[in-house]
Amino acid sequence: MTVLTPQRLDGALAALAEDPSLSVVAGGTDLMVDVNAGRRRPRALLSLRHVGELRTWRRAGDQLVIGAGVTYAHLLDPRLAALAPALAQAARTVGSPQIRNTGTIGGNLATASPAGDTLPVLAALDAVVDLASAEGRRAVRLDDFVTGPKANALQPGELIVAVRIPVIAGPQEYLKIGVRNAMVIAVASCALVVDWSHRQLGCAFGSVGPRAMRDRRAESWLASEIDWHARRARSTTVAERFGRWMSETVSPIDDHRATAAYRREATAVLARRAVERVLA
Repeated sequence: MTVLTPQRLDGALAALAEDPSLSVVAGGTDLMVDVNAGRRRPRALLSLRHVGELRTWRRAGDQLVIGAGVTYAHLLDPRLAALAPALAQAARTVGSPQIRNTGTIGGNLATASPAGDTLPVLAALDAVVDLASAEGRRAVRLDDFVTGPKANALQPGELIVAVRIPVIAGPQEYLKIGVRNAMVIAVASCALVVDWSHRQLGCAFGSVGPRAMRDRRAESWLASEIDWHARRARSTTVAERFGRWMSETVSPIDDHRATAAYRREATAVLARRAVERVLA
């Protein structure tokens, strides 16, 4: 098998322009599972591991720009975690230390699994995905980038180069339920972010639909039930009511990890707990 290892982004884009059939790999934590299981037999790989431009992050005004090659372990950097705490919480739940040191946020986006741990956080934050090819660049809202289970809007010759999220002043939570306490794929997950400055919030759920699930009407209702001056819910029933609303919004399936009915109940529990934590 041929493995190309460019050192710069322009070299990677040139290689992909010459051969769009190349299988792109960063950490390989998803691709190699399929290879080892015999589901994929790539002819040639384009490794992005040594492309330093993809492995950095920066704050640009009120936005956080995270390179596609930033690993889950790097998302735990205290400086980055302070700006995106829910993203750090999600990264902390991913696999083992070996996986966190290798897997990347760009890989999580490209795989577009409904159970991807960072995706509910990115959805709740209205993330924008930056794509590049030898022909130029474009920005795509996350809602438009993830098109279905393990499906995305990448065009031939394109790479994910970064994801952009707002830096907000307010609490963030990421909660996850699995079949055991660690190194587990989510049965259900929930991300809730609150922006005190703009009196807005975002809430998204993973592993309970074809992609990260949101209900903006439910979010608007929850926002109306917050005493923004006191920074707490107006009544003790708000969290429970929001949880029940979201359990009716999601569209889970039965699989080997859980039944759809269990996932609905898990959604209600996670939503309630998230609201209680941020509005206590």
